[in-house]
Amino acid sequence: MTKKTSLALMLTTTMLVAGLTAGCGSNTSSESVTQKVDSSATGSVEGSAKSSSDQPAYPRVLKDEMGNEVTLPAAPAKIFAPNLEDTLVALGVAPVVQWSTGSRPKMYLQDKLKDVPSITFAGGLPPEPEAVMAHEPDLILLHNANHIESGVYDKYKMMAPTYVFKQANSDLESSVRVVGDLLGKSTEAEKALQTYKEHVESAKKELAPHIQGKKAAIIRFNGRGMFFIKYDFFSGYVLTKELGFLPSQVVSSGEIHLSLESLPDLDADYIFLINDAGTGDAFEKDLTESAVWKSMEAVKNGRTFKVDGDHWLSGGLIAHMKVIDDVKGLIAK
Repeated sequence: MTKKTSLALMLTTTMLVAGLTAGCGSNTSSESVTQKVDSSATGSVEGSAKSSSDQPAYPRVLKDEMGNEVTLPAAPAKIFAPNLEDTLVALGVAPVVQWSTGSRPKMYLQDKLKDVPSITFAGGLPPEPEAVMAHEPDLILLHNANHIESGVYDKYKMMAPTYVFKQANSDLESSVRVVGDLLGKSTEAEKALQTYKEHVESAKKELAPHIQGKKAAIIRFNGRGMFFIKYDFFSGYVLTKELGFLPSQVVSSGEIHLSLESLPDLDADYIFLINDAGTGDAFEKDLTESAVWKSMEAVKNGRTFKVDGDHWLSGGLIAHMKVIDDVKGLIAK
């Protein structure tokens, strides 16, 4: 029997077992774990041990944020959560396999996940079900609704219970609580959220004299060009919604592409530059060596900063705290 045939047989068998399990759990009332939150996080990965006080009864039937029914026959232990590894680590959980862009996983998490294998999302495309099935997950978490529209959800749900968020990174507090509930880690989730909240409040007080009334913008460089980071998620959210920078009207206007021609319109007192894994060297050079760049007030006032690290391009409590620490080190020194 070939490996491909064997994996196909495994998927077929999994589908049959999932159907039987769902039938057995049909008398269990459906739950909803899409409740809202209050902010915070870090933690060390010490395996997937659950706090007994957080343990719900199994089998457990609930609905995800897209209204799909999810049946958990037992407490999940082997989690595949691409782009949600930050939340798992904050709760003290190691995924069974971690997301990779094709060249590397999230580097800022590797002090905790260096021994966890990675799986490639080449060109941004999710791996085929056979590649995921090889890691035998018992719960899959998909971070946004695009996975339903693309057909990924229909494939993945056949191999393991699969929970889909509308957009986990746009309501981070809620998604941390939801993941905590799903994994029997609600206590850890609350502690992580509280830690994050305290981190934010402390940083806001320290930074207030430096940034009050000031606007900030983040420019990202990659192989395709120059782009603004918007303010509704990732580091853009941290700067404006958490730390208190005012948003640039140019960035808020909706246009994410930046050109040298439009640069004079950028209304930002502070500008942060991110070169995505070194892929945007040419565009960064074009910008920073241009006459229009050198004439900008932010540049002349020494308020432009090159920041490194994929935590600036990631969502999660750990990523956000690292961004906050970067900003403090650059501005409040």
